[in-house]
Parts: sequence; C-alpha cells; structure tokens
Amino acid sequence: MIYMDRLILGDGENCIFSSDSQETGLNNNILVIGTSGCGKTVSILEPRILETFNKSLIATVTKRRIVKKYSMVMRKRGYNVWDLNFVHPGKGNCGYDPLMHIGSYNDITFLARSIVLANPQKAQSSADPYWDDGATSLLSAEIAYILMTKDNPTFADVLAFHNRLTFEDGGGVIVTNYDGEFDYLAEKDPSCFAVSCWKSFKQLPVRTAGCVYSALNTTIDSIFTPELKKMFRIKEMVDLEKLASEKTVLFITTNPVNSSLNGFISTFYGTVFKDLFEFAEDQADGKLPVPVDVLADDFATGCPINMFEQYVSIFREKGLSVTALIQSESQLRSLYGSEKATTIINNCDTIVFLGSMDLETGRSISVRANRPLEDVLYMPIGSEIIFRRGMKPIFTKRYDIFQNEMYKKVTAAYEKHVEEEMSRC
Repeated sequence: MIYMDRLILGDGENCIFSSDSQETGLNNNILVIGTSGCGKTVSILEPRILETFNKSLIATVTKRRIVKKYSMVMRKRGYNVWDLNFVHPGKGNCGYDPLMHIGSYNDITFLARSIVLANPQKAQSSADPYWDDGATSLLSAEIAYILMTKDNPTFADVLAFHNRLTFEDGGGVIVTNYDGEFDYLAEKDPSCFAVSCWKSFKQLPVRTAGCVYSALNTTIDSIFTPELKKMFRIKEMVDLEKLASEKTVLFITTNPVNSSLNGFISTFYGTVFKDLFEFAEDQADGKLPVPVDVLADDFATGCPINMFEQYVSIFREKGLSVTALIQSESQLRSLYGSEKATTIINNCDTIVFLGSMDLETGRSISVRANRPLEDVLYMPIGSEIIFRRGMKPIFTKRYDIFQNEMYKKVTAAYEKHVEEEMSRC
C-alpha cells in the first residue's frame, strides 16, 4: 500500500490537507499558535510524524518518549533514524560539529555571525552593529586559522584556541599572543582570509577590542556548555545531504527549561537551512531530492535563527517547509523584532490557532477570523481555528490523536517494548 503524507490539523475531514504543494498551490509552512499546555505537540507535531511516509523530517522534541516511540515506527517505514540529543549527547546516535559544514569562506562568516547573534536580546537591541561585526571578524579569524593549521579539526579546537587568546595595550595598538602565528600566515599569503579577519579585529581601538572580546566570551561561555563539547567528539555526525537524499528522520532533543542550549540550537538550525538551501541549488531542478519538513517545537522560546526570515520565503521552491510552534505572536516579535516576525508570519500559508490570552495575538486572530475579540480570547478549551490562504477560516476542535487507529497500534507496540525492556532490567 502506498501512503501519502497528509497534514492533519484538526478534527474532521475538512481539516486534512495534502502536503503536495504542486497540488494545493500553497507552501507547507505552518504557524501553530497556542498557550503552553494547549496540546500543540499532541495534536499537531505527533500527527505530522505519524503521517510522514515519504519526506524527510527534522523534529525538535522535549520528551524522549516521542523519540523512542516513533523511532520504531520510522525504521519500519524504511527511514534512517538519527537521534541528536543536545541534553545528553552520549545518549544519542549522532553529533553535530559546525566545522563539518564549512565549505567556503562565506560559510565561516555565516557560522561566526550565527554564534555572535545567538542571543534573544539582539533582535530588540539598538546597539551599533559595529560591535557584532568586530566579534564576527575575531571569531571568523579563529575558525579560519584552525581550519588552515589543524588536521581533522573540531569546534572544540576553535574554543580552545579562543580561550588561550590574551592581548594588551601596546601604546594604542592591540598586541596579542597570537600575532606571530597570523604574521606567519600573512608572509605566506597576505590576502589570506584568516589574516584579513584578524586585521579587522586588530584595527579596533584597544578599549573597543576589549569590549568585543568580553562580549564574545560571554556568548561562547553561555552557548558551549561542557555537555555540548562532548558532541564534537561523537564519531557519527549529522549529514544533511544524506538527509535530503534518503528518507531520514532527525530527532533533536532539547530541554525547555535549560536556556543554555538555545543559542547552540539556533546556530544549528541556521546551518541546516543554509546547507539544505545550497544543496537544493546544486540540483538540476533546484529542489531537494527528498523534501524536508522541519517541525520546530517551542520555536520562539530560544534564540533567533540567523537569516530565517529570508529563508522561509523561498522554502517552497526548494522542497523545504517548517512547522513552527509558538505561544503567541508577541513572543515571536520579541525574539525577531516586529518586521522580521511579520515576514515570517506572512510566509506561512497555514496558521492554526489553539487559544491564547495574549492581547496582541487575540486582536490579530480576531481580525483574521472576523470574530469579536472576546470570542477569540475566551475560546473554549479544545477548540481551534485553521486559516489557509485562499480559504475561509475553519472553526473546529483540535485533533484527537488518541482516537487514531494507527496511533493506537504504535502506542501498543511501544508500551510492549517498554515492558520487555523493564523485564530485562
């Protein structure tokens, strides 16, 4: 039997849609809005995994139960199953090292900038971008140096190199312990990328350089925890080209109460979208060989993803889509800023509203649905509104996955497996 990937977004046949963009004329970007505990995961995210038979998936989850439960299902469907565990890297079966995804000088700059900007306050900050540019130059120089001089480098080498950096005021000029190394590179190739970035940092006034260095230290220390550093030593690494060429599901485990992971995860997603976009560009038809759906739980509780508002507008033509689960529109705006958040919302052809007491969200949904504000704010628990471009709003109830026969079988098989595992302990 041939199964088709479907989008089950609510209760009833009129809430089940094709995921074939050529058939519907719509992109598959979905914005799911609902307060904490309203059922976004169980009524949207889990049905998406359950109904995926042909596309590749990247699914961010906070519950290990979902990884264990659906890994069994996806393997039976012929999928490669990768478990990228950001909370406990050693318990997963693959790792992620940013250096593995660098193929050009532009990639170095992109990675450095993604790390520098991996801060939820950046979107609303009025600080001069000059500071971020300086930090990006310094980190780019360090990354480029390690790539040029180290055999089989990992990002742990970059962090160690950065931690050994010291500098002082040499009469209004920055003097560092690494000047000799970069001078040697400059003698061999004055136009060397690492040297160019290093010079950009060295040209800063001493006090400014000190501030840039301190800010970068704070960012790096907050992102690269001891647990994450273990991930750079895992032998099996995420291969995004393989994910886009063979049916693959990549589960990403994060922790909703551990904000230290947010910066690294946003950097990871920035790499994912950039690499998949570039891989699609290299194909004869400009599309990924296997379409990739990204299911991003708690999308707006972390850090902004570098250039996401630009990538989301061209996902459809590349065979990409994202389902972003957020608590409110104001949450999204606080993370990305008003203009970027509006761009993200406008590039989602589907919006599912599961209820919220946020006034900004309520007013927006009220206008979209042409309903009084109080009807939106006091919408009964379990109700939802589905908006699809080109259609009138659908007022319905959230999908009850517990009545799905396939889900019942999957759950029974998982519970049996758990019992067998416990009996062996």
